[in-house]
Amino acid sequence: MLKQTLLKATDAAAQVLKEYFNKSFTISNKEGVNNLVTEVDHKSEQVIIDIIKADYPDHYILTEESGILAQDSIYKWIIDPIDGTINYANGIPICCVSIGVEVDGRMEMGAVYNPFIGELFFAQRGFGATLNTDKISVSSKKDVGTSCLVTGFPYTYINQPNGPLEVFDRLIRQGIPVRRLGSAAIDLCWVAAGRFDGFYEHKLNAWDSAAGFLIVEEAGGKVTDLSGSYYNPYQPGIVATNGLIHDELLKWIDGSVVV
Repeated sequence: MLKQTLLKATDAAAQVLKEYFNKSFTISNKEGVNNLVTEVDHKSEQVIIDIIKADYPDHYILTEESGILAQDSIYKWIIDPIDGTINYANGIPICCVSIGVEVDGRMEMGAVYNPFIGELFFAQRGFGATLNTDKISVSSKKDVGTSCLVTGFPYTYINQPNGPLEVFDRLIRQGIPVRRLGSAAIDLCWVAAGRFDGFYEHKLNAWDSAAGFLIVEEAGGKVTDLSGSYYNPYQPGIVATNGLIHDELLKWIDGSVVV
């Protein structure tokens, strides 16, 4: 039943995204420069909340736009109604709906759906990860030097010591390709599918990574914080890889790599 509700909510929200894509809608700005929210974010989020509440009225819900809808429950739904809002607002089809389901403090299920290219990623703990109906697995690259990486840049503290710009500069000066798509959920799913070998970002929120990090793990990858410790989506930093390049990428990020 949880899976059915998750997939139903994900699909319904994706249909909202498709309905308004490349059309006129209201756009406003949250804290920081270019930290956008659109009326479509709110419409998508409300559709998700309505579906969850219809099936599970006593579940806890955490969303990007509405915040916390608290309940005394071991079940928590973590929702990003549009991951990649700037892309969406500019008619760039690299954006998605992302929903994770946490049970008793552990992520158990996640779905990420980009309806514009028809890709639905799903994972359930212990059952692997899929893209549409096909099982997916991470890549087999063994060193950072031959890897294709992806990252994102936060709206705040971008110039911190050893921060996003310094790490990016360190990598690209050695000829290592680092992409920037604008959707952390898609970045994570593309690591899971083996398109990227690794992803790192210095500042995310729980709704950005809740579904995606489980999808990476269930595809055989490894996810930690920036120091290599256990990953908790409620702290900001993340490194997600195929596992084979993980330790080396951590050294590139902390500046201890020798080149």
